[in-house]
Amino acid sequence: MSMLYHYQQQLDKLNQVQQQRQIPSLSHQGSQVIVDKQTLVNISSNDYLGIAADPTLQQQFLSSINSSDTNIRFGSSSSRLLTGNSNELEQLEHDLEAWFATAVSADTNVKQPTNEQDNTDTQMPSALVFNSGYHANVGLLPALTKLPLKTLILSDQLVHASIIDGIRLSRCDYQIYRHNDHQHLRELINAAGAEYQRIIIVTESLFSMDGDYADLIDLVAIKHSDARVELYVDEAHAVGVLGEYGLGLAEQTGTLMQIDYLVGTFGKAFASMGAYVFCHPTIKAWLINNMRPLIFSTALPAINHAWTRFVLAKMTDYVSARQRLHQMSSHLRAVIAHISPISAVSDSHIVPYILGTNAATLAKAMQLRQAGFYALPIRPPTVPKNTSRIRLIINAGISDDEFEKLLNAL
Repeated sequence: MSMLYHYQQQLDKLNQVQQQRQIPSLSHQGSQVIVDKQTLVNISSNDYLGIAADPTLQQQFLSSINSSDTNIRFGSSSSRLLTGNSNELEQLEHDLEAWFATAVSADTNVKQPTNEQDNTDTQMPSALVFNSGYHANVGLLPALTKLPLKTLILSDQLVHASIIDGIRLSRCDYQIYRHNDHQHLRELINAAGAEYQRIIIVTESLFSMDGDYADLIDLVAIKHSDARVELYVDEAHAVGVLGEYGLGLAEQTGTLMQIDYLVGTFGKAFASMGAYVFCHPTIKAWLINNMRPLIFSTALPAINHAWTRFVLAKMTDYVSARQRLHQMSSHLRAVIAHISPISAVSDSHIVPYILGTNAATLAKAMQLRQAGFYALPIRPPTVPKNTSRIRLIINAGISDDEFEKLLNAL
């Protein structure tokens, strides 16, 4: 029997329970998408600030490139450790460090080190840039745990697939604590035997499917309760959206200097590509020598990093856009709380409309499409069984009329 038969048999099973994925065929037109010749308002994108849909901003960037004497290449042709590095990439890391330092110096609520070990080890972190958030998460933990120290990883139940893959590749002992249940987390730390020389807590700051936040202030307190504990936070969905300077939840909660490994991405609110980690300079040097996705991947081209730098320089200009995004999201959450058969826990711009079954979710997505909105269904295994949902994502570029139309459609 052909091996293809077995693959098709499994695909048929996915299709029977309405869980087979397909890549959509679409094109973009500003904040809208065109699917099957139908123009739809995009409410499934991670373009939270509307930057990717802003043609004026893109023209400004291209004009700045054209008027510059700098020779910015459209390909890197090599890994960064060979010939794939560039001035734009190095400058991007300097810009990130300045961005971080500015936010720290401007925030009088920044929590300062509270014990002798932190005072010894803490200094302004370095930035290291990667090709994507997936590259970052799949590579950081295996590299960080390469030391000859017995390590225990404690991960929130709902972290992203890329973090799960990174944990598995680390080959360390690991345990999962119930989502945002810090009492459970404390119990796991207290139960960790003396054989563990190191404990790494891993979490997202804003969870991508439920739209709720981690309690970073309490996580910092937990970290300080045991000298073995380090804190790894992925800010992917909070970067650009939270904080006066857009650094994310860590900036908003004044915990920037208390997180050992602060990960962020350019692929969402920044409307670009790539990711970064803020960490101790010694850790950065270690990662350059041990992180496989960094060492063995062709670097992104300089033109990509130039665009990221262009957007980063404008982050402080988006204060009003962030405020508008939060206001619209609050209104949307209230509507969903009124009509959804299953309660959602979101308190952010990611608003899950949980319908439960795959059939109900697909039907609702089609209804919204008929009303002019591109809202994609999220089904298992991405989310738990019987929690299929429409993941509604408002972005600051949506007009008042479009938003009102969405509320009426819902």
